[in-house]
Amino acid sequence: MTSPAPDGTRAPDAGFASDNCAGAHPEILAALTAANEGYQGAYGDDAYTARLREVVRRHFGDQAEVFPVFNGTGANVVALQAMSERWSSVICAEGSHINVDECGAAEKVAGLKLVPVPAPDGRLTPELVDRYAWGWGDVHHAQPSVVSLTQSTELGTVYTAEQLAALTACAHERGMRVHMDGARLANAAASLDVPLRALTTDVGVDVLSFGGTKNGLLLGEAVVVLDPAAVRGLPFLRKAGMQLASKMRFISAQLVALLDGDLWLRNARHANAMAQRLAEAVRPLPGVRITRPVESNAVFAILPSEAVARLREHYTFSTWDEQTGEVRWMCSFATTEHEVQAFTSALSKALTA
Repeated sequence: MTSPAPDGTRAPDAGFASDNCAGAHPEILAALTAANEGYQGAYGDDAYTARLREVVRRHFGDQAEVFPVFNGTGANVVALQAMSERWSSVICAEGSHINVDECGAAEKVAGLKLVPVPAPDGRLTPELVDRYAWGWGDVHHAQPSVVSLTQSTELGTVYTAEQLAALTACAHERGMRVHMDGARLANAAASLDVPLRALTTDVGVDVLSFGGTKNGLLLGEAVVVLDPAAVRGLPFLRKAGMQLASKMRFISAQLVALLDGDLWLRNARHANAMAQRLAEAVRPLPGVRITRPVESNAVFAILPSEAVARLREHYTFSTWDEQTGEVRWMCSFATTEHEVQAFTSALSKALTA
Protein backbone atom coordinates (compact mmCIF):
# COMPACT_ATOMS: atom_id res chain seq x y z
CA MET A 1 0.00 0.00 0.00
CA THR A 2 1.37 3.40 -0.94
CA SER A 3 1.89 6.10 1.67
CA PRO A 4 0.99 9.79 1.47
CA ALA A 5 3.85 12.00 0.31
CA PRO A 6 4.54 15.29 2.14
CA ASP A 7 2.47 17.14 -0.47
CA GLY A 8 -0.51 14.85 0.06
CA THR A 9 -0.10 12.82 -3.14
CA ARG A 10 0.45 9.08 -3.13
CA ALA A 11 4.14 8.24 -3.05
CA PRO A 12 5.40 5.13 -4.83
CA ASP A 13 5.39 2.09 -2.57
CA ALA A 14 8.83 1.21 -1.22
CA GLY A 15 7.89 -2.33 -0.22
CA PHE A 16 10.28 -3.93 -2.73
CA ALA A 17 13.01 -1.28 -2.65
CA SER A 18 14.99 -2.73 0.26
CA ASP A 19 14.54 -4.84 3.38
CA ASN A 20 15.68 -1.67 5.15
CA CYS A 21 12.36 -0.09 4.16
CA ALA A 22 10.30 -2.43 6.36
CA GLY A 23 9.36 -1.33 9.86
CA ALA A 24 10.40 -3.03 13.07
CA HIS A 25 8.89 -6.41 13.94
CA PRO A 26 6.22 -6.23 16.67
CA GLU A 27 8.21 -8.60 18.90
CA ILE A 28 11.18 -6.25 18.63
CA LEU A 29 9.04 -3.26 19.57
CA ALA A 30 7.69 -5.22 22.55
CA ALA A 31 11.26 -5.98 23.65
CA LEU A 32 12.11 -2.29 23.45
CA THR A 33 9.10 -1.38 25.57
CA ALA A 34 10.09 -3.96 28.19
CA ALA A 35 13.70 -2.70 28.21
CA ASN A 36 12.47 0.84 28.84
CA GLU A 37 11.40 0.00 32.39
CA GLY A 38 13.59 1.22 35.23
CA TYR A 39 17.28 1.96 35.28
CA GLN A 40 20.21 0.00 33.84
CA GLY A 41 23.94 0.59 33.70
CA ALA A 42 25.27 2.50 30.71
CA TYR A 43 27.68 1.56 27.90
CA GLY A 44 26.90 -2.15 28.05
CA ASP A 45 26.91 -2.63 31.82
CA ASP A 46 23.29 -3.79 31.78
CA ALA A 47 21.30 -7.00 32.12
CA TYR A 48 20.25 -7.06 28.46
CA THR A 49 23.81 -6.93 27.12
CA ALA A 50 24.84 -9.60 29.62
CA ARG A 51 22.01 -11.79 28.35
CA LEU A 52 23.03 -11.08 24.77
CA ARG A 53 26.51 -12.45 25.49
CA GLU A 54 24.95 -15.72 26.64
CA VAL A 55 22.64 -15.94 23.63
CA VAL A 56 25.44 -15.19 21.15
CA ARG A 57 27.65 -17.88 22.66
CA ARG A 58 24.83 -20.36 22.33
CA HIS A 59 24.67 -19.62 18.60
CA PHE A 60 28.36 -19.12 17.82
CA GLY A 61 30.36 -20.98 20.45
CA ASP A 62 31.88 -20.43 23.88
CA GLN A 63 34.65 -18.16 22.58
CA ALA A 64 32.31 -15.72 20.89
CA GLU A 65 32.34 -12.13 22.08
CA VAL A 66 29.68 -9.64 21.04
CA PHE A 67 29.93 -5.87 20.63
CA PRO A 68 26.62 -4.15 19.76
CA VAL A 69 26.91 -1.16 17.43
CA PHE A 70 24.53 1.28 15.77
CA ASN A 71 24.77 0.26 12.10
CA GLY A 72 26.29 -2.03 9.52
CA THR A 73 28.93 0.35 8.23
CA GLY A 74 30.10 0.90 11.78
CA ALA A 75 30.24 -2.84 12.40
CA ASN A 76 32.30 -3.42 9.26
CA VAL A 77 34.73 -0.55 9.89
CA VAL A 78 35.30 -1.42 13.57
CA ALA A 79 35.74 -5.11 12.76
CA LEU A 80 38.17 -4.57 9.89
CA GLN A 81 40.14 -1.99 11.82
CA ALA A 82 40.54 -4.39 14.76
CA MET A 83 41.69 -7.16 12.43
CA SER A 84 44.38 -5.23 10.59
CA GLU A 85 47.20 -2.71 10.66
CA ARG A 86 47.43 0.69 9.00
CA TRP A 87 49.44 -0.85 6.16
CA SER A 88 47.00 -3.69 5.56
CA SER A 89 44.81 -4.43 2.58
CA VAL A 90 41.42 -6.12 2.56
CA ILE A 91 40.39 -8.38 -0.31
CA CYS A 92 36.67 -8.15 -1.07
CA ALA A 93 34.24 -8.70 -3.91
CA GLU A 94 34.02 -5.82 -6.35
CA GLY A 95 30.32 -5.32 -5.60
CA SER A 96 30.65 -5.69 -1.83
CA HIS A 97 28.98 -3.22 0.48
CA ILE A 98 32.29 -2.07 1.97
CA ASN A 99 33.56 -1.26 -1.52
CA VAL A 100 30.46 0.24 -3.14
CA ASP A 101 27.98 1.41 -0.52
CA GLU A 102 29.87 2.71 2.50
CA CYS A 103 31.28 5.96 1.08
CA GLY A 104 34.86 4.70 1.43
CA ALA A 105 34.48 4.40 5.22
CA ALA A 106 36.89 1.47 5.54
CA GLU A 107 39.51 3.49 3.70
CA LYS A 108 38.78 6.91 5.21
CA VAL A 109 38.18 5.88 8.82
CA ALA A 110 40.22 2.71 9.18
CA GLY A 111 42.94 3.73 6.72
CA LEU A 112 42.76 0.41 4.89
CA LYS A 113 43.38 -0.40 1.26
CA LEU A 114 40.47 -2.29 -0.28
CA VAL A 115 41.34 -4.69 -3.08
CA PRO A 116 38.11 -5.25 -5.06
CA VAL A 117 37.91 -8.57 -6.89
CA PRO A 118 35.57 -9.19 -9.86
CA ALA A 119 33.10 -11.83 -8.66
CA PRO A 120 30.36 -12.33 -11.26
CA ASP A 121 28.04 -14.18 -8.88
CA GLY A 122 29.05 -12.15 -5.83
CA ARG A 123 31.09 -14.96 -4.28
CA LEU A 124 34.83 -14.98 -3.71
CA THR A 125 36.74 -18.21 -4.31
CA PRO A 126 40.19 -19.44 -3.25
CA GLU A 127 41.35 -18.98 -6.84
CA LEU A 128 40.26 -15.33 -6.84
CA VAL A 129 41.96 -14.72 -3.49
CA ASP A 130 45.19 -16.24 -4.80
CA ARG A 131 45.07 -14.00 -7.84
CA TYR A 132 44.79 -10.80 -5.81
CA ALA A 133 46.67 -11.63 -2.60
CA TRP A 134 50.35 -10.97 -3.17
CA GLY A 135 53.19 -8.66 -2.20
CA TRP A 136 53.87 -9.83 1.33
CA GLY A 137 57.08 -8.28 2.62
CA ASP A 138 57.22 -5.73 -0.21
CA VAL A 139 57.38 -2.30 1.43
CA HIS A 140 55.81 -0.76 -1.68
CA HIS A 141 52.71 -2.93 -1.45
CA ALA A 142 49.82 -2.85 1.04
CA GLN A 143 49.99 -6.11 2.95
CA PRO A 144 47.08 -8.52 2.34
CA SER A 145 45.70 -9.16 5.82
CA VAL A 146 41.95 -9.79 5.63
CA VAL A 147 39.50 -11.43 3.27
CA SER A 148 36.06 -9.88 3.66
CA LEU A 149 33.09 -11.79 2.26
CA THR A 150 29.37 -11.09 2.33
CA GLN A 151 26.70 -13.66 3.27
CA SER A 152 24.29 -13.60 1.57
CA THR A 153 26.02 -11.70 -1.21
CA GLU A 154 24.93 -8.40 -2.72
CA LEU A 155 23.65 -10.41 -5.69
CA GLY A 156 21.41 -12.52 -3.49
CA THR A 157 23.57 -15.62 -3.84
CA VAL A 158 24.59 -17.75 -0.87
CA TYR A 159 27.89 -19.36 0.07
CA THR A 160 27.55 -23.01 1.11
CA ALA A 161 29.42 -24.21 4.17
CA GLU A 162 31.81 -26.10 1.88
CA GLN A 163 32.57 -22.98 -0.15
CA LEU A 164 33.19 -20.97 3.01
CA ALA A 165 35.47 -23.62 4.50
CA ALA A 166 37.60 -23.68 1.35
CA LEU A 167 37.79 -19.89 1.29
CA THR A 168 38.74 -19.50 4.96
CA ALA A 169 41.32 -22.29 4.68
CA CYS A 170 42.92 -20.50 1.74
CA ALA A 171 43.07 -17.23 3.68
CA HIS A 172 44.42 -18.79 6.86
CA GLU A 173 47.10 -20.74 5.00
CA ARG A 174 48.38 -17.38 3.72
CA GLY A 175 48.32 -15.72 7.12
CA MET A 176 45.13 -13.74 6.48
CA ARG A 177 42.06 -13.43 8.65
CA VAL A 178 38.45 -13.74 7.44
CA HIS A 179 35.73 -11.19 8.07
CA MET A 180 32.10 -11.81 7.16
CA ASP A 181 29.66 -9.01 6.44
CA GLY A 182 26.60 -10.86 7.69
CA ALA A 183 24.00 -8.17 7.13
CA ARG A 184 21.80 -10.96 5.70
CA LEU A 185 23.43 -13.96 7.34
CA ALA A 186 20.03 -15.02 8.69
CA ASN A 187 18.66 -15.23 5.13
CA ALA A 188 21.58 -17.41 4.08
CA ALA A 189 21.19 -19.76 7.04
CA ALA A 190 17.45 -19.98 6.41
CA SER A 191 18.05 -20.71 2.73
CA LEU A 192 20.46 -23.54 3.52
CA ASP A 193 18.49 -24.69 6.59
CA VAL A 194 21.55 -24.67 8.84
CA PRO A 195 22.41 -23.03 12.19
CA LEU A 196 24.19 -19.68 12.19
CA ARG A 197 27.42 -21.22 13.43
CA ALA A 198 27.49 -23.66 10.49
CA LEU A 199 28.26 -20.70 8.20
CA THR A 200 30.57 -18.87 10.59
CA THR A 201 32.35 -20.50 13.54
CA ASP A 202 32.36 -24.01 12.12
CA VAL A 203 33.92 -22.98 8.80
CA GLY A 204 36.66 -20.74 10.19
CA VAL A 205 35.27 -17.20 9.96
CA ASP A 206 37.20 -15.05 12.44
CA VAL A 207 34.99 -11.99 12.88
CA LEU A 208 31.36 -11.42 11.92
CA SER A 209 29.38 -8.25 11.36
CA PHE A 210 25.96 -9.58 12.35
CA GLY A 211 22.96 -7.87 10.80
CA GLY A 212 19.75 -7.08 12.64
CA THR A 213 18.16 -4.10 10.92
CA LYS A 214 17.36 -5.93 7.67
CA ASN A 215 15.75 -8.74 9.64
CA GLY A 216 13.33 -6.83 11.85
CA LEU A 217 15.26 -4.58 14.23
CA LEU A 218 14.52 -0.89 14.63
CA LEU A 219 18.26 -0.27 14.55
CA GLY A 220 21.34 -2.11 15.66
CA GLU A 221 23.94 -4.59 14.49
CA ALA A 222 26.80 -6.33 16.27
CA VAL A 223 30.42 -7.23 15.80
CA VAL A 224 30.78 -10.87 16.86
CA VAL A 225 34.35 -11.98 17.45
CA LEU A 226 34.57 -15.71 16.82
CA ASP A 227 38.34 -15.99 17.33
CA PRO A 228 39.58 -13.55 20.00
CA ALA A 229 43.12 -13.85 18.62
CA ALA A 230 41.95 -12.22 15.38
CA VAL A 231 41.37 -8.74 16.86
CA ARG A 232 43.15 -6.09 18.89
CA GLY A 233 41.68 -3.15 20.75
CA LEU A 234 38.14 -3.64 19.54
CA PRO A 235 36.42 -2.07 22.58
CA PHE A 236 38.52 1.08 22.15
CA LEU A 237 38.01 1.17 18.41
CA ARG A 238 34.26 0.89 18.89
CA LYS A 239 34.34 3.95 21.14
CA ALA A 240 36.74 5.90 18.92
CA GLY A 241 34.60 4.96 15.94
CA MET A 242 31.49 6.49 17.53
CA GLN A 243 29.73 3.11 17.75
CA LEU A 244 29.51 2.74 21.54
CA ALA A 245 25.91 3.32 22.63
CA SER A 246 25.42 4.82 26.07
CA LYS A 247 21.96 3.23 26.40
CA MET A 248 23.19 -0.02 24.92
CA ARG A 249 20.38 -2.00 26.51
CA PHE A 250 18.07 -0.84 23.72
CA ILE A 251 20.27 -2.40 21.03
CA SER A 252 21.01 -5.50 23.07
CA ALA A 253 17.36 -6.08 23.97
CA GLN A 254 16.45 -6.13 20.28
CA LEU A 255 19.22 -8.59 19.44
CA VAL A 256 18.16 -10.82 22.33
CA ALA A 257 14.57 -10.78 21.07
CA LEU A 258 15.81 -11.69 17.59
CA LEU A 259 18.21 -14.46 18.62
CA ASP A 260 16.98 -15.96 21.90
CA GLY A 261 14.17 -17.81 20.15
CA ASP A 262 13.52 -18.39 16.48
CA LEU A 263 12.45 -14.90 15.40
CA TRP A 264 15.62 -14.49 13.31
CA LEU A 265 14.77 -17.68 11.44
CA ARG A 266 11.05 -17.01 11.04
CA ASN A 267 11.71 -13.55 9.65
CA ALA A 268 14.41 -14.73 7.25
CA ARG A 269 12.43 -17.72 6.03
CA HIS A 270 9.45 -15.51 5.31
CA ALA A 271 11.51 -12.95 3.39
CA ASN A 272 13.14 -15.72 1.36
CA ALA A 273 9.80 -17.36 0.64
CA MET A 274 8.31 -14.10 -0.57
CA ALA A 275 11.26 -13.61 -2.94
CA GLN A 276 10.71 -17.09 -4.35
CA ARG A 277 7.00 -16.36 -4.74
CA LEU A 278 7.75 -13.07 -6.47
CA ALA A 279 10.21 -14.67 -8.88
CA GLU A 280 7.77 -17.45 -9.73
CA ALA A 281 4.99 -14.91 -10.31
CA VAL A 282 6.89 -12.56 -12.61
CA ARG A 283 9.04 -15.08 -14.49
CA PRO A 284 6.27 -16.07 -16.97
CA LEU A 285 5.49 -12.45 -17.87
CA PRO A 286 6.60 -11.60 -21.43
CA GLY A 287 9.64 -9.36 -21.42
CA VAL A 288 10.83 -10.31 -17.92
CA ARG A 289 14.10 -12.18 -17.46
CA ILE A 290 15.23 -13.24 -13.99
CA THR A 291 18.99 -12.73 -14.10
CA ARG A 292 20.29 -14.26 -10.85
CA PRO A 293 19.58 -17.37 -8.82
CA VAL A 294 16.99 -16.54 -6.16
CA GLU A 295 18.77 -17.99 -3.13
CA SER A 296 17.81 -15.49 -0.43
CA ASN A 297 15.42 -12.52 -0.34
CA ALA A 298 16.47 -10.68 -3.52
CA VAL A 299 15.12 -10.93 -7.06
CA PHE A 300 17.13 -9.49 -9.94
CA ALA A 301 15.56 -9.00 -13.36
CA ILE A 302 15.85 -7.27 -16.70
CA LEU A 303 12.73 -5.89 -18.39
CA PRO A 304 12.01 -3.24 -21.02
CA SER A 305 13.02 0.26 -19.96
CA GLU A 306 9.53 1.61 -20.72
CA ALA A 307 8.02 -0.94 -18.34
CA VAL A 308 10.53 0.03 -15.66
CA ALA A 309 9.47 3.67 -15.97
CA ARG A 310 5.76 2.76 -15.74
CA LEU A 311 6.31 0.46 -12.78
CA ARG A 312 8.18 3.22 -10.97
CA GLU A 313 5.04 5.31 -10.99
CA HIS A 314 3.75 2.87 -8.36
CA TYR A 315 6.85 1.31 -6.79
CA THR A 316 10.38 2.34 -5.88
CA PHE A 317 13.23 -0.12 -6.46
CA SER A 318 16.89 -0.10 -7.37
CA THR A 319 18.46 -0.17 -10.80
CA TRP A 320 21.38 -2.47 -10.18
CA ASP A 321 23.18 -2.10 -13.50
CA GLU A 322 22.61 1.04 -15.52
CA GLN A 323 24.20 -0.47 -18.64
CA THR A 324 22.03 -3.58 -18.80
CA GLY A 325 18.97 -2.14 -17.08
CA GLU A 326 19.04 -4.88 -14.43
CA VAL A 327 16.83 -4.06 -11.45
CA ARG A 328 16.61 -5.45 -7.92
CA TRP A 329 13.47 -6.23 -5.93
CA MET A 330 13.90 -7.02 -2.23
CA CYS A 331 11.53 -8.83 0.11
CA SER A 332 11.45 -8.59 3.89
CA PHE A 333 9.84 -10.17 6.94
CA ALA A 334 6.96 -7.74 6.39
CA THR A 335 6.27 -8.62 2.73
CA THR A 336 2.85 -10.20 2.24
CA GLU A 337 1.44 -12.48 -0.43
CA HIS A 338 -1.06 -9.75 -1.27
CA GLU A 339 1.79 -7.30 -1.89
CA VAL A 340 3.51 -9.80 -4.18
CA GLN A 341 0.28 -10.24 -6.13
CA ALA A 342 -0.27 -6.49 -6.38
CA PHE A 343 3.30 -5.93 -7.57
CA THR A 344 2.97 -8.69 -10.16
CA SER A 345 -0.28 -7.16 -11.42
CA ALA A 346 1.31 -3.72 -11.67
CA LEU A 347 4.28 -5.17 -13.53
CA SER A 348 2.00 -7.01 -15.95
CA LYS A 349 0.14 -3.79 -16.71
CA ALA A 350 3.41 -1.89 -17.12
CA LEU A 351 4.59 -4.46 -19.67
CA THR A 352 1.44 -4.28 -21.77
CA ALA A 353 0.60 -0.56 -21.52
